[in-house]
This record gives sequence, C-alpha cells and structure tokens, in this order.
Amino acid sequence: MGRNTRKRRSSMANKAIAASAALALGGGGLIWANFYASAHESNNNGWSQNQTKAAAAQVATISCPDVGQKLTNVPQSARQGVATELANLDKQITEAYARLASTRQAQAGDSGFVQNAIVGPLKEKRAATIDRIRLDIQRVGGQFNTSLSQLAACTTQNAQTNAGETGGQQQNGGQQQGGQQQGGQQQNGGQQQGGQQNGGQQNGGQQQGNGGQGGNGPVAADFVDITKVQGNAQLGVGQNGLPANGNSGSKGSFTTKCGTNGNDNHNTDNVIVAPGVANGAHHLHDYVGNQSNDAFASDQELAAAQTTCQNQGDKSSYFWPVLRVQDGTQDFDQNNDGGGKEGNVGKILQPAQAQIKFVGNKKGNVVAMPTALRIITGDAKAFVNGNANANVNWSCTGFENKVQLETQYPICPQGSQVVRTTNFQSCWDGQNIDSANHRTHVAFAQADGSCANGFKAIPQLQVRLVYNVPAPKLQNGTVVNPYAVDTFPENLHKPITDHNDFINFFSTNTMNQMVNCINTGKKCQ
Repeated sequence: MGRNTRKRRSSMANKAIAASAALALGGGGLIWANFYASAHESNNNGWSQNQTKAAAAQVATISCPDVGQKLTNVPQSARQGVATELANLDKQITEAYARLASTRQAQAGDSGFVQNAIVGPLKEKRAATIDRIRLDIQRVGGQFNTSLSQLAACTTQNAQTNAGETGGQQQNGGQQQGGQQQGGQQQNGGQQQGGQQNGGQQNGGQQQGNGGQGGNGPVAADFVDITKVQGNAQLGVGQNGLPANGNSGSKGSFTTKCGTNGNDNHNTDNVIVAPGVANGAHHLHDYVGNQSNDAFASDQELAAAQTTCQNQGDKSSYFWPVLRVQDGTQDFDQNNDGGGKEGNVGKILQPAQAQIKFVGNKKGNVVAMPTALRIITGDAKAFVNGNANANVNWSCTGFENKVQLETQYPICPQGSQVVRTTNFQSCWDGQNIDSANHRTHVAFAQADGSCANGFKAIPQLQVRLVYNVPAPKLQNGTVVNPYAVDTFPENLHKPITDHNDFINFFSTNTMNQMVNCINTGKKCQ
C-alpha cells in the first residue's frame, strides 16, 4: 500500500502560516507574499488572525528566479540529486515567507530588517543549493551553465507596486467577478486585490472576506453559474488537451476500471517531480490503480504492487489532487503537512465516477507505451507560472458538449454533477520514459492528429471524474460553502491549477491488447 498521510511525517517549519498569494512575472517567479494565518490556528508567534491580517498590508514581495525551469538538460544519473535540491529551494522560499509574516514588529522598527534578516540569508542558502546542483550535474559529466549561479539573489518590493501581472495573464491580480472567458483568459481581472483581503476567516464553515475556509481561496470570482456561460463547445481551452482521436485513423478504445479511491489511498508526495521528497506536492492526491505509489517507490516496487484495477494487467498509477468542499468539516489531515497546515481544508470528496479510457489517433495507428512512462498533464502552479502548460476542463453533467471552463469552477444546476475531464499528451519521443522537466519527452498531438518532431503516436489517456458537489452560493461578493482542488498554497486553490498524473505499468501483454484494440477499431475493456 502507498503511504497514507494518516501515518505521516514531521511538519515543515512555521506551517501555521497556511500560504501566500503568488504571482509570477514573465516566468521570473515574482512572489506576492500576502501572508495570513489559516482559519483553524494562529501562527507560531501567537498572533491572532486579525493581527496577521493587519500586518498583511505591510507585506513586501520577494522575487526569486525560477531555477528549475532553466534546468532542461540534466543527465539521468543526476536527476534524483537535482530534484532534491530544487525541493530545497522551494522549502527555503517557504521558510522566508513564514519569517516575513512573523516579524512584522521588527520590520516596522528597522527598515533594513527584511534585507538583512530575510533576503540576505535567503540568497546565501540559495547560492549554496545552486552550487550543489552544479556539483550533481558536473559529477556525472554533465554541462552546467554557470550563469545560473546568478539566480541566487532575490529582491523585495512593496506588494501594491505589483498588484497587476504582465506576461499574458490576468490584470490586477486575478479574475473578474462572474467573469466569462475569452480566448481561455478573462477580462478586467480584479480578483479583489489578490483575493486575500480580510483573511477569509471561518464562521460556521462559511466565509468572512471571500478568502475560503483556509484563508487562501477560493473566492467568489472563482465560480460561475454554468447556465449563464456562453458555450465554448470543445474540450481543452487554449491549445492543450484536445482529444487526439476522431472519425479516422485508429478509432478504437480501451477502458480500464480502477475504482474511485474508496480505500482512501492518499498522500502529499509526487514521485514524478519530487522522488524521495516527503510532501513534495504540498497537497493531497487521490490514487487509483497502483497501490504502492509514494515519494520513495522504485519502479521495481511499482511493478510488483497491488492494483485496484479490475484488469490485473493494469498496475499503472493514476493520481490527481483531491477535491474538497469547504463546509467547515475537518478531514483527517486537518493538522497534517499538505493538508490543513498548508491551507488545504474541508471535506474530501470521493468521485462518484472515475472513468479511465485510452483512445487512438485520428492520423493513424498508435504504438505501445514503454513501461514506467511518466506523463504529467496540466500545471499545479498554473496561477503562478501562467497557462502555457495548463490543461483544464471543468463542466457539469448535461453541459459537457457545450461548456468547458478553465479559470472558473462551475456551479451546476440541481440534478447536475461537477465534471473534471483531462486528455493527456499522446505523442512520445520514442526513447525516454521521463525528461528533466518532466514534459519534453511527450507532447500533444497537432490539430490533425499528427505528432511533430518525429514523435510517435501513443494511446491517449482520458480521465473523466464526476462528483456530487453541493452547489456553492454567491452572496454579497462572497462564496458560501465553496469547493476546490487541493493546490500548492500560493496558488490559492484556483481551478486553472488542476492537473493529472500517470505512470504506465501495464503488462506487456495487456498493453499489446490495448494497441491492437485501438488500431483495429474495437472497443475493449
């Protein structure tokens, strides 16, 4: 069995600071650190939520260049060490956030405090970590761009100076009230000054100040009545995530039934992006299929694992962030890393349905996936990083052929259920089961189904999750009993952060059966 957060590990420092609001400028990682205590506890210095809320108005931004995005050519043998060090960089920034939030009185009395006590030490830690990344790469004969050492320095600015965002994202810090989409984005931004004002305190499971039960979202602007949204017809807002199959080419399908995680197999790891790092995801995942997936699982352990799939030839791992309703309920992880300590609060909803299907390619035949192929689709940090890798489809039953949402959660009418649909990348480079940034070894098919750059068409994984969600209510600019996906704290539970993960552990025989079914136009399960 995979490790379950009911039995898990020591917490990171200062996790009483539930999260920060964050916006990235031009991929450079400009962090808008709007700190606040979570709705269920005060911070480590004993400040009340109101004190933290008052201090939030004084918070500066911390701008730290994103090292990981620039490390696209890491030798295979160095990737474990590099992944660990990148996780250390994330932890260092998290700790700097916490220190920034817990030293307001000192900052008020000393204009140099932030630079001397927070930014300066952070630069030193980052420089040492980047140097360890250099050593990890050079030790195995890889090439390291020495200019990356310049990425250690972080800067600070007043948060109000950068309330708006450039680089093709929303203006004025977020989303519009009730905003409809245009071209996959939204007009006139204005997510209520970053969506964090008034701290989002809880009162009987409801909001005060539009900040979600955990204080870091969602907010009213994150929801829309689906009956009032103009139809946009096609899955995959933007260029990502379009179905690869059609009325030509390989028209078959292969369905695997793996349950809905009724056995509550959860953890806050991600063995793909942070192998060997506890709580590397900083949010909780549902796992179906393979039952041994955690941060420390080897391919050998995954291959030998138990599976919840009815077809025992499928030991693949399928995992996604849990969906919660913030109705005042405290779930098992209320006091855990990745759960309540990081702003992921409320009742975990088990899917009513989890439909997992592989389909073909409209251009031609597909080839078998290699064992242990890893695919991440969507971006868990899309609100911070921008939507280049976003792959999000939110809808309601009865509306899926009319409306697909990317930047808002749907409020479904009575009798309709919330639906999350994900179409994975379906072109493979023919060689690698993973890549340094976990993306470049696979790609989405082009509009006609063809694969660019010599990539090969593979079966496209399609995951459709259906939930019975009590419909939230919008009242006076706030949302009552909202639902949201778990996220990295700084991503504010935005719907655009939804993502999905897959590791292929089909047996050779079952994979060959899948390919044969798809290429010959059969519907198999």
